[in-house]
Amino acid sequence: MNTSNPNQLLENLKTITSTNLNFVETNVDGLNSKQMQWSLGKDAWNITQVLAHLNVYSTYYQRVISEKIKFTKHKQPVDVFNSSPLGKSVWNSVKLGNMKNIKRRVRTPRMYNPLFNSNLVMGTEVVDFIKFQQEMLELLNHAAKVNLRKIRIPVLLTKFITLRLGDALLFHVYHTERHIEQINKIIVNPKFPR
Repeated sequence: MNTSNPNQLLENLKTITSTNLNFVETNVDGLNSKQMQWSLGKDAWNITQVLAHLNVYSTYYQRVISEKIKFTKHKQPVDVFNSSPLGKSVWNSVKLGNMKNIKRRVRTPRMYNPLFNSNLVMGTEVVDFIKFQQEMLELLNHAAKVNLRKIRIPVLLTKFITLRLGDALLFHVYHTERHIEQINKIIVNPKFPR
């Protein structure tokens, strides 16, 4: 996806976001606390922790993306979106494989890892996740009205590195999809409490 039609790119991201939202509403909302806290092992995240991690990323990226879209002078959409080499590397690192498999492991910085930072877990993870995904669908609609190449989004880990808006959207949606697949693997595990 080095070069793509911006409208098609945004439609694909909306489809993934809707699928993520539907999965949580259907399969996670309503789980009891024992199910939410169950994990595959002592170093594995449980569902609550996965959602807490995603909500931290959504809090940052969706606020920044919303502000950048709102205050941009680059209101003219482009006919073609080109990922930068850095952008493609960043979103490709979290993108699932063709079989919904996690292609490569990515180390989560300690401050965003719920195993090391218990402040990430607040008790409203499911409600917050659903709200963030609904907001993301709106952001993707707004992104169709601006230049996906010229608007720059600072990455969460270091504000000195920026991504093109299109690359930041790809990263954020693929990152969420990756972790929703992680939750799916927890739920379908034969040992998951029923």
